[in-house]
Amino acid sequence: MMNFSAGMITMGFLVISLFFVKFWRRTRDPLFLAFAVSFSLLALNQGLAILIEIDRDERSYLYIIRLIAFLIIIVAVLHKNSAFDRRDR
Repeated sequence: MMNFSAGMITMGFLVISLFFVKFWRRTRDPLFLAFAVSFSLLALNQGLAILIEIDRDERSYLYIIRLIAFLIIIVAVLHKNSAFDRRDR
C-alpha cells in the first residue's frame, strides 16, 4: 500500500509539472518554468525514496533534492517580485 501511495504522489507531482510546462509554453513566464522544474524534482525525490528501498534513516540525503526544489521556487518568486518592482517605477 505504501508503494501505491508513493506512486500516486509521484504521478501527481508529474501531472502538476506538466500543467506548469503548458502554462510556461503559453506565456513564457519563467516562474511557470521554475515551478515545473521544482515539481519534477519533487517527483524524482518521491520516486527515488521508494525505488531505492533503503531504510528511513539512511535516505536523508534524498532531501537535498527537495531542498533544491524549494530553493528554485523561492528564487523564482523573489525574481518575479523584483521584476514587478522594477516595472512599477
